[in-house]
Amino acid sequence: MSDHGTLELALVFLLAAVIAVPLFRRLGLGAVLGYLAAGVVLGPDVLRVVSNADSVLAASELGVVMLLFVIGLELSPARLWVMRRQVFGMGGLQVLLSALLLGVCGLLYGLGWKANLVIGLGLALSSTAVGLQLLAERKELTTGYGRLAFAILLFQDLVAIPLLALIPILGEAKALEQAAPSPAALAKAFAVILAVVVGGRYLLRPVLRWVARVRMVEVFTATALLVVAGNAWLMDQAGLSMGLGAFLAGVLLADSEYRHALEAHIEPFKGLLLGLFFMAVGMSIDLDRVMDEPGIVALWVAGLLALKMLVLVGVGRAARLDTRNALLLGTVLGLGGEFAFVVFGEAFKEGLIDAALRDRLLAVVALTMAVTPLCLLAVDRLLGGRREASTRERRAFDTIRVDAPRVIVAGFGRMGQIVARMLRAQKITFVALENSPEQVDLSRRFGSTLYFGDPASVELLRSAGAEHAEIFVLTTDDPDANIRIARMVKRSFPHLRIYARARNRQHVFKLMDLDVNVVRETFHSSLELGERVLCALGLSPEDARLRRERFEEHDERLLHDQHLIYDDEAALIASNKEALRELEHLFDADELSAAAASAPPRGDTA
Repeated sequence: MSDHGTLELALVFLLAAVIAVPLFRRLGLGAVLGYLAAGVVLGPDVLRVVSNADSVLAASELGVVMLLFVIGLELSPARLWVMRRQVFGMGGLQVLLSALLLGVCGLLYGLGWKANLVIGLGLALSSTAVGLQLLAERKELTTGYGRLAFAILLFQDLVAIPLLALIPILGEAKALEQAAPSPAALAKAFAVILAVVVGGRYLLRPVLRWVARVRMVEVFTATALLVVAGNAWLMDQAGLSMGLGAFLAGVLLADSEYRHALEAHIEPFKGLLLGLFFMAVGMSIDLDRVMDEPGIVALWVAGLLALKMLVLVGVGRAARLDTRNALLLGTVLGLGGEFAFVVFGEAFKEGLIDAALRDRLLAVVALTMAVTPLCLLAVDRLLGGRREASTRERRAFDTIRVDAPRVIVAGFGRMGQIVARMLRAQKITFVALENSPEQVDLSRRFGSTLYFGDPASVELLRSAGAEHAEIFVLTTDDPDANIRIARMVKRSFPHLRIYARARNRQHVFKLMDLDVNVVRETFHSSLELGERVLCALGLSPEDARLRRERFEEHDERLLHDQHLIYDDEAALIASNKEALRELEHLFDADELSAAAASAPPRGDTA
């Protein structure tokens, strides 16, 4: 294809995304379905803008790789270890039960055991891209069923590697040397994994630190993309999953001071490439196959969704989810996965399945991806959750009336209310936002002007006057949400000065990474309490005040020093021990000074 043709193709993709996605979001159908529909229209069976969907699908897989890298950034190794039971226990149970039931269906269809094994395992896997994107759109990645869905998807990514290695062994055309991976291949895979682990732990941080000192945004962006693409390439060279390599790199950088900056720079590319991936999936739907045998394809699609949903609901209940969340889990992960395109393609090459069965399976997988957003909407309406959520969103946008506030207060709990009362006393215009409808209703009954809405929404902040405000006060009580909102405000409204509430020192450090002005929620009240306790124990009010000021000054200095090393646990522990000794010396020196000041002068015999 010529450069001119490539540019035209890029323009068509962008135009399709700009038209389809807002339209489908407006209809309440979600962005994923918009991308899939655009892909179907551009594909070889409708407008024929793209005749070969496989090439687009291969190029767009980098979007899935970036998605897994960003998810890895949210999971430190410690958190991943905590999730091991969900990943290997619930994830393994889901894959095993789904593969067994699908294998039984394959036997009824008359397939041999080798084909059944590959098809059962291939269809047991779910789409990481679609599932996580739907959870992200609904802001439910951190819910109970969202975390379990991620754990299951992570196990599926892990099990996909041996599945791909198994296909040549089962194939009819295998050679003797293909019966098992060679020692050289195993050594290469182990070396690449070791390189990713060691590099992510010990080499990437100094490199990122050096690049950050250059203070050029485009260089840091290029470095972030290089980290993702480089790790994916290394894993691909070893015959391993590109996405798994990027995820591993993200996990190893999750505790670094550059975690949030990396995520902010990767996010735009991830979104565009994921959109292209969903379009490619839409293009890969064989409409001719669907039109030739609509009954069979529809039955297979319904059967796959129903069977996997049944298994996932059972797994969810075993993981102690309630019925509602178990149903949502089954709906989000009941679809087929993008890895099926690779698995069934390889199975066809090895003679395990014929061309007609491969095309039918690929059409079924692609259609399950397309109908899952619709199924999720149907389940939401059945459960009554989505209607309530959409009402809340309209309520937020319909009631904001302040034209040009100087301050936006996000979160109207105890701290937010006090800030708002002080602003009102000074006649300073502000808009207060709160994500809890109960808190909104309660505060309004007491005369407060308050608006319901999610402060993480750019559209909501824009309607609240963020483009003209001066200060953004962030007092939400969820540390993770607090950081996400701060990052979004920094990116979308860089002129706003952010003053944020922090729960603990780790929360403080992460906000300091974003150059946010931080107030620790219990620090000053604890100082006041400590001063009063010292007075009650016999210190004079002046000495107690001096001790308080000395401690506050020492702790603020320590906080800034530890910000440089907070991702190094050993250094942080050593710093705390040294700081305690230093503080004791300071207080001892104060006592000696006080004793010397109160002693009678020499020669005084009175």
